[in-house]
Amino acid sequence: MVTTAVGLSDEELARIEGEFGFEFADDHRSFLSSGLPVGDSWPDWRSAPRRSLQQRLRLPADGILFAVEWRDFWGPDWGVRPARMKDALRSANYHLARVPQLVPLDANNYLPAGRGTSGHPVLSIYQSDVSCCAADVFDYLDPDPSRVSTSTVPFWSDLIG
Repeated sequence: MVTTAVGLSDEELARIEGEFGFEFADDHRSFLSSGLPVGDSWPDWRSAPRRSLQQRLRLPADGILFAVEWRDFWGPDWGVRPARMKDALRSANYHLARVPQLVPLDANNYLPAGRGTSGHPVLSIYQSDVSCCAADVFDYLDPDPSRVSTSTVPFWSDLIG
C-alpha cells in the first residue's frame, strides 16, 4: 500500500541532491514536491537510511556489472571486451561512471537525473534488461495507452529490448 506524505520542500530536495551528487529532473522534482509516496517499493527520500538510498541509486550500474560478470554482457560502445574478468569489470566500471545517472522512482523503475530536463520515459531496469514502462513520470502515475514513450537516455536506451 502506498501512502503519500507531505511533498519535499526545496530545501529537502537541495539537501538530497547535494548529499547524493545528482539533480532531479524537473518533472521528478515536481512530482516529489507535490507529495512523497511512502511504501515498500518507493524510495523514502526524507527518512530512509543514507546507505539504503545509495544502494538504490547504485543498483542499475551494479546490475550491469553483474551481467558483465555472469551473463557475458558487454556494452555496445565499449570496444573490445578484455579477456580477464578483472579487467572487464574495471573497464565496465569506467564506462558506467560516464553514463547518465538514474534516480529511483519506484521499485526497479528509474528516471534520469538532470535539472532542466523533463519528459523522459520511465525505465524498468533489471541487470541489462531495460524497457520503457511509461512515457514519463505522469504517465507512470496515470497510464494513458495512447501515449508513446521514446527513450532519450544515452546507454540505457541502447539496452531496450
